[in-house]
Amino acid sequence: MLAEDVDGVQQKLEKFLNFRNLQTCLKEASLLDYYVSGFLWARGMDFSIIQYSKFMTLLDMLLHNLRTLHMSLEDSIKWLREVMAEIGPSHSQKNEEWNIFDVKQANAVVDYLKISLFQHYKLYEFLFFSAREEIVIGTEQVIEVVKPAGHPFPDPLEEGISFDIYSTFIEPPPILDMEMKGLNQEQGPEESQPEADTSETDPLVGFTIEDIKSVLGQVTDDILISIQTKINEKLQIQEEAFNARIEKLKKA
Repeated sequence: MLAEDVDGVQQKLEKFLNFRNLQTCLKEASLLDYYVSGFLWARGMDFSIIQYSKFMTLLDMLLHNLRTLHMSLEDSIKWLREVMAEIGPSHSQKNEEWNIFDVKQANAVVDYLKISLFQHYKLYEFLFFSAREEIVIGTEQVIEVVKPAGHPFPDPLEEGISFDIYSTFIEPPPILDMEMKGLNQEQGPEESQPEADTSETDPLVGFTIEDIKSVLGQVTDDILISIQTKINEKLQIQEEAFNARIEKLKKA
């Protein structure tokens, strides 16, 4: 993995950690980013193989303490201090063979953990202990399929028309309705004959010519009288208006 690029390191760690849902699982994607970032940082520090192993183990143990032991931020910092006292630089000559990191490297490791894990400790707690809802993206569509009724008309398209529209505008009427319409058509001419006979009778039967003249005369007189009264009213209004103007001219 030391010779791999970023994509190669990510693929190796993805396979090693057995992450299979990176595209849909936020937890797996965040953890993979955590380990890949740590490995690339360690490679930039030119660590030895043993230092690589200890550093990656340290990253994994910090997450293990958070995930399984529910260790708080203060407890994690105390635990890191104890571990670094064991694998970090020591003033006693007896523990020189156990010293994995020198002073500069140990300080760099602590600084990296501050900005990578400890600074976002609340987010990692949320990642492990907060339940997230699974959003299912999808849709359901109900399609009504009309059963064949034994008529020559084709069935409606399953994806193109609803049953209400089909039954209202396309489906032929039942046989009983057709028979009733046929009976109505057969009875129609017989029933319409009396109506035709009644429509052909003269409405003026029983009236003489004198009666008709008198009625027309009364109607004409009424119409003429109403017209004449309207004309007289308009003439009177105009006459009053002219008289008023003449009086104004005389006074002027």
